[in-house]
Amino acid sequence: MPMAKALNESLRTALESDPKVLIMGEDVGKLGGVFRITDGLQKDFGESRVIDTPLAESGIIGTAIGLALRGYRPVAEIQFDGFVFPAYDQIVTQLAKMHARALGKVKLPVVIRIPYGGGIGAVEHHSESPEALFAHVAGLKCVSPSNSSDAYWMLQQAIASDDPVIFFEPKRRYWDKGEVDTDAIPGPLHKAVVAREGTDLTLVAYGPMVKTCLEAAAAAAEEGKSLEVVDLRSISPIDFDTVQASVEKTRRLVVVHEAPVFLGSGSEIAARITERCFYHLEAPVLRVGGFHAPYPPARLEDEYLPNLDRVLEAVDRALAY
Repeated sequence: MPMAKALNESLRTALESDPKVLIMGEDVGKLGGVFRITDGLQKDFGESRVIDTPLAESGIIGTAIGLALRGYRPVAEIQFDGFVFPAYDQIVTQLAKMHARALGKVKLPVVIRIPYGGGIGAVEHHSESPEALFAHVAGLKCVSPSNSSDAYWMLQQAIASDDPVIFFEPKRRYWDKGEVDTDAIPGPLHKAVVAREGTDLTLVAYGPMVKTCLEAAAAAAEEGKSLEVVDLRSISPIDFDTVQASVEKTRRLVVVHEAPVFLGSGSEIAARITERCFYHLEAPVLRVGGFHAPYPPARLEDEYLPNLDRVLEAVDRALAY
């Protein structure tokens, strides 16, 4: 099923399984969300479980915090990535801090769904990749699925978690189809997976860039290069053990994300793997990402976003050492 449908089915399962689960956000009810992720849920579960909110992100998250304090498990939707910033204060000063402030006596099981990233030809404030801003904040967990199966299972795991989870959905992958086994036993939420085995170099990515890296690995294979692709899945915490095991095997690493390279998540991965694998590395850890500039107008986004050629160019540079 498409990722959008997998997310819809995941939310439906969560609502059916736990009466304390609520969905709230702008246009999530009657409209079913801009991307139709919540389509049909208000009709089936009612306006007290799937709540159309005012256009006020700070209010949405503040209300979700209050609901969580009263024992509910709210799933708040931020309609687009660039709309989250009015709620940033609530997220980083209240949601992320409450558990520590209460010395562990209070838990806030809030999930914030954020469609993020570019590639859909949208206008300003609709194509951001702000994940590093949240991953940097202690008390928040940040995850991003790259395929339909992970979208289905990771969202349910996030809702079941007692920690606040920022759930980044790669919006340009909403319509990509993939197998979903609704009877499977999912792995841990914050565990990275090897999406493709290889021996010459490791590509690490998450969310929308995993597909691009898999395409790069397939293209490189035609030239006799064997690339391993690691799907990080979790941006905070990061499963460095899986990345380290891969790099110790391949001895080269390229990290890819849509967000700007400067101070992006790839910076932390590069630093940690350099520390852990210093005597294994045969080349510097390279990073591929967006430019340190505001996201451009839609007609220029293909120049901004990492693509197959930019990933393969970094692969060639790493292999040349």
